[in-house]
Amino acid sequence: MRSPDALSNRQKDILTYIEGFVQDNGYPPAIRQIQEQLDISSTSVVAYNLKALENKGLLKRQGKVSRGITIPQTTAVNLSLRELTQVPLLGVITAGQPLPDPEDTSGGSAEMIDVPPDIAPTEKLKDVYALQVRGHSMIDALIDDGDIVLLRYQETAENGQMVAARLRDENSVTLKKFYKEGTRVRLQPANVTMEPIYTDAANVRIEGRVVGVLRRMF
Repeated sequence: MRSPDALSNRQKDILTYIEGFVQDNGYPPAIRQIQEQLDISSTSVVAYNLKALENKGLLKRQGKVSRGITIPQTTAVNLSLRELTQVPLLGVITAGQPLPDPEDTSGGSAEMIDVPPDIAPTEKLKDVYALQVRGHSMIDALIDDGDIVLLRYQETAENGQMVAARLRDENSVTLKKFYKEGTRVRLQPANVTMEPIYTDAANVRIEGRVVGVLRRMF
């Protein structure tokens, strides 16, 4: 669920456009200009988002004056850093599809996704990456097909923790709960219709522990 203080992509675009316009022209744009430049469906949609930005303290409006918009002294870059932090999306986690090693994939070569601060504050996102889930093996843990899981890269896990586990012999990665049982490992799905995976401990390489979930609501 989005925090009331987080910005939608449209609100970020509007605020960034206003800041750039003011910097270039010395005065704010009209609502019609915002609508046309950002290809927004109507001026009423612009007005709705301006009101949302005003409620969040990111700008002020002077009644119904066309160009009556003022903003605090902040830059779009600082706004982006304050509101959202990006982590690399390294692929889809599904059986039979090898993924790149997280430690070999830099943010510059991977798609980046935004993590709202209500999901995880910036200071807790070091060594965190994301994978998109394909399948329903963790549905009882409230992780469904299409969700994005955030994982902190680590090579060890405690029993019961949810991890991305690479099966070396199969060269595939699976999202399961991890249990060490003697010389073997049980990778337990959170779906009553599915059986656990049992394999030799030497065949399992932990590639990260789940620390958060992003759900697409559309």
